[in-house]
Amino acid sequence: MDLRKKQSAVVDALEDVKGYDIVVFNTASMPTMFERVVIATGTSNTQVKALADRVRERIEQAGGRVYGVEGAKGGEWVLVDLGDVVVHIMHPAVRSFYNLEEVWGAKAVKLKAEKPAEKKKKKAAPKKKPAKRGAPARRSARR
Repeated sequence: MDLRKKQSAVVDALEDVKGYDIVVFNTASMPTMFERVVIATGTSNTQVKALADRVRERIEQAGGRVYGVEGAKGGEWVLVDLGDVVVHIMHPAVRSFYNLEEVWGAKAVKLKAEKPAEKKKKKAAPKKKPAKRGAPARRSARR
């Protein structure tokens, strides 16, 4: 499976299950056994596991091979080994503690550009006509 297709499938799978803070690092120039590191965050153990499962399913559907999944039992940090791509999915606290961005952050890969939010043009509110002067306001007489 082509590296770019695999990377795209991983990012799409993570976005499907509402993973956030998704970052892809190019580690090809570093002395590693893989070319990309993907780091994503999930809000709960269940979501972290679901993110890992979706990545595994999406890669297998695309004809790729999953070499291993580690940490799925605990669910705080799950690693999915796809050979030339390694995916780390973790809780926010675990992610900030281990700070993998500092370790692998040699060169971030640009993901597909997000569409800018369409700005709706607000129509100006129609101006109110000033009250006529000279005519007294009518009041109902209740007695």
